[in-house]
Formats: sequence, C-alpha cells, structure tokens
Amino acid sequence: MEQIKYTYGWPLLVIFLFMNLVFALATIKKNNSIVDIFWGVGFAVTTIFLWQKHPHISITQIIVNVLVLIWAIRLSGHIAIKNWGQPEDWRYVNFRKAWGKHPFIGAYFQVFLLQGIFMFITLLPVIHVNTFFVPISHLTYFSIICWVIGFLFEAVGDYQKSVFKADVKNKGKIMTTGLWSLSRHPNYFGEALMWWGIWMISFSFFHPIASTVGILSPLILNWLLVNVSGVAMLEKKYTENEAYQAYKQSTPAFFPRLFRRK
Repeated sequence: MEQIKYTYGWPLLVIFLFMNLVFALATIKKNNSIVDIFWGVGFAVTTIFLWQKHPHISITQIIVNVLVLIWAIRLSGHIAIKNWGQPEDWRYVNFRKAWGKHPFIGAYFQVFLLQGIFMFITLLPVIHVNTFFVPISHLTYFSIICWVIGFLFEAVGDYQKSVFKADVKNKGKIMTTGLWSLSRHPNYFGEALMWWGIWMISFSFFHPIASTVGILSPLILNWLLVNVSGVAMLEKKYTENEAYQAYKQSTPAFFPRLFRRK
C-alpha cells in the first residue's frame, strides 16, 4: 500500500493542483476552452516533477521523458497559437448550455476534474518508467519508430490544417489534401500512435503488473479520441455538410490508408 501511495500519490496530487489552478484561471477569464492549451502543459509539469524526483533510473526513463516533453510543448504551443484571443470554443459553449444554472460546478467536474483523471491515466507509462528500471530492448527501438511516425502525423497534419485555414480562399471548404487525404483525422491518429509507442517503451517483463496497468493509457486515449472528444464530436459538427459527407465516403476516419486514391 505504501508503494502504491509513493508511486501514484505524488503525480496524482500534482495533476490535481495543476488542474485546479487552470480551473481558477478559466473562471476568471470566463473561457473553459483554455484547458485545451494547458492539457500539454499539465503533462510537461508532471513529467518534469517525476523526473526530478527520480533522476537516475535508466536510459528508457530519459527517452520517455524527452519524447513526452517534445509532444507536450509542441501541442500546447500549437493550440495556444491557434486559439489565442479567440472566444470560447463551440464545444465548451454547448457544455455551458447543458449545465444551465450550475456552470461553475459543471465546468469543475465535467471539464477540469475529468480531464485531470484522464491525464493521470494517460501518464501511467511515464509514472512507471520514472519509478521502475526498464532496460532497453528491440521493442524500445520499434516503439521509438512508432512514436516518430505518430509525431509526424500529428505535427504535419496540424500544420497542413493551419495553412489551409489561413488561406481566405478556403473559408467554408473541407481540408482533403496532404495527410488529410489519407485520414479524416490524421492528427488524432498520430497522437494515439505516439502514446502506444510510449507504453511499449515503458513495458517491462520485470514489472508485469505495472506494464499491464500501463496499457490503460493508450487504450483509454484511443477510445477518447475516436468515440468522445475527438473524431465523434467533430463528425457531428459536419452532419449536414454535403462536402464533408462526400469526403467521409472516400476517406477513413482514423486509421490512414497507405496510398492516396487517384
């Protein structure tokens, strides 16, 4: 029991305090969508905390921590640039309407506390690799390749979408070129693949229970991206859009096809 408190208690406390600070800031600004900017920051803060608490465990610890920090900084930077000075995102506006007379309570539990829980679950492999010794193996190299591919899908996909939206000629149009011709959500696919890579790097036969528990990270994240906050939510937005429905017929939602159709 003491080992469980030591392994999971501290990062859980860090995430709890961090999300409460973000909630306070969002309440002051009256904009709950700033949580999207601080999502990656929360991962970076918790990873740095874990790293300084256990600084010399293994090479795999360094690899995982560096990869998570690269992902977190890029993601938060991208969202901050995209959303800076913008009104509250339409998803959070709809949440406010659903909460009715209790927006404060709804925001705290449905957005900030819930995202903190998901952040903790996603960070499980990072917690494990910063707690237990995990040797480098052939799986490590394969996992790094998966992470790099995922990072390219997310970063390049986001960049292509940003360039597309920045062109006024594309206002009201659907992005169907580049990586977006291979998948309707290449950035979400990339994010999921990165976290599968992180979990595989953290996997160790010397710690089978922790490694098994750690698979909750990519599984839950995959489920969220496909069925909750990612693909499913955005697809609903374009239900009445004929151009998007045509795009939907020719392009897979999540897993990219290997070749573009001519």
